Amino acid sequence: MSTLPRSEVFGLGITTGSFKDHVDAVIEWGRQHRSSYVCCVNVHMCMEAQANRAFAAVINGADLATADGMPILNSLNRFHRLGQERVAGNDLMPAVMAAAEQHGLSIFLHGGQQVVLDKILERAAVEHPRLRITGTWSPPFREATVEERTAEVERIAQSGAHLVLVSLGCPRQEKWMAAMKGKVPAVMLGVGGAFLLYARVDSRAPLWMRQASLEWLYRLALEPGRLWKRYLFTNAAFVWLWIKQAFGQKVQRTNRLKTR
Repeated sequence: MSTLPRSEVFGLGITTGSFKDHVDAVIEWGRQHRSSYVCCVNVHMCMEAQANRAFAAVINGADLATADGMPILNSLNRFHRLGQERVAGNDLMPAVMAAAEQHGLSIFLHGGQQVVLDKILERAAVEHPRLRITGTWSPPFREATVEERTAEVERIAQSGAHLVLVSLGCPRQEKWMAAMKGKVPAVMLGVGGAFLLYARVDSRAPLWMRQASLEWLYRLALEPGRLWKRYLFTNAAFVWLWIKQAFGQKVQRTNRLKTR
């Protein structure tokens, strides 16, 4: 499996295929130490891409760009009449860890606070005793210097890791992975808040809320002070973006009918 097909929504090429297809691709590339990266696309990331063409290029340059957020998934299925399933970073991280253990691949954890990394190590030791986590790094919350970037590459390369789970927040983690492609000899997966969930620092919305595209509301209830502005403006902008794409597709279909 060299790659997965893509379908475009909002100017972003989202990879399609089953959840297992995505995990299998990561494991295959990991075996090869293929320098590559995976973006898990949600509404926040999508709207960052609308405002910044360079960031859109980062997402479109990813080896996999998964339908992470339910609004992205629903849009993909609505506009392309697909039956695509969700491939969320929160689900991808534990699935990849389990698959890595099964196939004898090692993992490096990059990002997050050290206390979170320690909790991940503790849980992984219980749930995946044969999984090799060959290194962790909690970088400072600022842009790395050239020297620090070089040290990061050397640290990961020397660890021998096949896979790197990355939690730096959007858009920082996606930009970091794009900059490291061709330098880090591993598959890099930007999973963001999945670190906090796996460490049991944060809790996840109930399944019914996830399926109803209400996971954002659950997170807003947990962190209203931090998230209310983001969700108010970002979600409203996304709804307008969705309307424009839906209207554009309707016009295209009408024009095609007229030319027949």
